[in-house]
Amino acid sequence: MRRDPYSWRQDPAVPPFPDDRPVIVFDGHCVLCSGWARFIVKYDRAKRFRLLPAQSPTGRALYIHYGLDPEDYETNILLADGVAWLRSESVIRTALRLGFPWSLAAALLVLPFGWRERLYGLLARNRFRLFGRRDSCMLPVPGQEDRFLT
Repeated sequence: MRRDPYSWRQDPAVPPFPDDRPVIVFDGHCVLCSGWARFIVKYDRAKRFRLLPAQSPTGRALYIHYGLDPEDYETNILLADGVAWLRSESVIRTALRLGFPWSLAAALLVLPFGWRERLYGLLARNRFRLFGRRDSCMLPVPGQEDRFLT
């Protein structure tokens, strides 16, 4: 669902949050998704990204704002420059912003959009079976608190 830039700012159901840098909303209970969040923290040396668990009140409100199921966090959301990127676009555009060598993920953009989305959907639907589930949301380790929103 495409919306106007920074549309979440006009949605009274979405609590205000700092959006001056890209924000990644991720499933904090999913081992794969939490691994992606840890990967971003590790390789985002410029500290461009902030991370927001989907299970937080703001994460949940953003899922609803974008017409997503707030009980099944089947996609990461990348909020960057006022635009929300979902599913495969979220992953690829995040990798692009991490710089080389991760920006080589741009090569995936040559694949037809439908193929990328089907592959992403297959992985997303089976993420718990393949990678497992956490009993609680991933918490930042000391020194990383400024990278996470709640």
